[in-house]
Amino acid sequence: MMDQKGKISLILIAIILHGTGSFSDDDGPLVLEYYKEKCPLLEEIVRYSVEVAVFKDPRMAASLLRLHFHDCFVMGCDASVLLDNFGGITSEKQAGPNLNSLRGFEVIDQIKYLLEEACPRTVSCADILALAARDAVASRGGPSWDVWLGRRDSLQASFSGANQFIPAPNSSLETLISHFKQQGLDVGDLVALSGSHTFGKARCLSFRQRVYDVNFKGQYELYDKYRKYTSFRRILQTICPRSGRNNDLSPLDFMTPARFDNHYYVNLLQGKGLLISDNVLMTQDHDGEILKQVWSYATDEKLFFASFANSMVKMGNINPITGNQGEIRKSCRFVNT
Repeated sequence: MMDQKGKISLILIAIILHGTGSFSDDDGPLVLEYYKEKCPLLEEIVRYSVEVAVFKDPRMAASLLRLHFHDCFVMGCDASVLLDNFGGITSEKQAGPNLNSLRGFEVIDQIKYLLEEACPRTVSCADILALAARDAVASRGGPSWDVWLGRRDSLQASFSGANQFIPAPNSSLETLISHFKQQGLDVGDLVALSGSHTFGKARCLSFRQRVYDVNFKGQYELYDKYRKYTSFRRILQTICPRSGRNNDLSPLDFMTPARFDNHYYVNLLQGKGLLISDNVLMTQDHDGEILKQVWSYATDEKLFFASFANSMVKMGNINPITGNQGEIRKSCRFVNT
């Protein structure tokens, strides 16, 4: 069988033989097939790279999706989250929601390296993030969708923005709705995109309050009565003690932790969402509209997939840099100057 380097070499040779077309910048909004002439095998390179990374580490699928989310919620989908500390830039990687939490930077670096070899200074890091998120979801059995392209990369990062605009794992429903509204996303998008917690893992630091806070536990008297929530809480206590072991991990979904499916919503109906920000969708939904959406997704996976894909497209269109603004970084970690 052909090894990874051999396959990548064939892809690069095919690109060179095909030709890369025009490299001029186009003004205007995001479009489909933006790189069709400029870098025709872009999506194949990204998809293959993501599949290799996820094969080595299944958790990487959720990490790549999360990278795109944390990027878009700070200054828009502009790859600012990828910038390292350098010069006058304070990296968003050091912000509270990201520190010792965000992963997958080396996967994006590898994809960028291959694309720079094939199509120099052509594909933005922001577009790589959007494509990698889509392919990561699809690689674990989730939906695929058309990714609108043409983003350019930011010349700056926002450490303060990362601390301010990314929802915390203990957020109330009101706070979650407010954060999403600031990004032009509605309650329906919030519920659909929360379904991303159907795979991946979370650190003990992110869900300790959910396990030991007396006020929070009181919201689940019904589940305590039937020993359902109580047994689940005991499992979480074995993973996450009252203090220490902050970086120990728990699956967000114990039933199918590495698969993208609709089981997240089944968990919510049983009071078994891992994070407080998951469970408030049920406990703080006073008019019952969110409950209806959760029930629909729990019983109809195709409906969830369609809604999730639609909301991902909306999220990917948050304040992109286009035209002659920003730049196409040569390295995703540093601005070109």
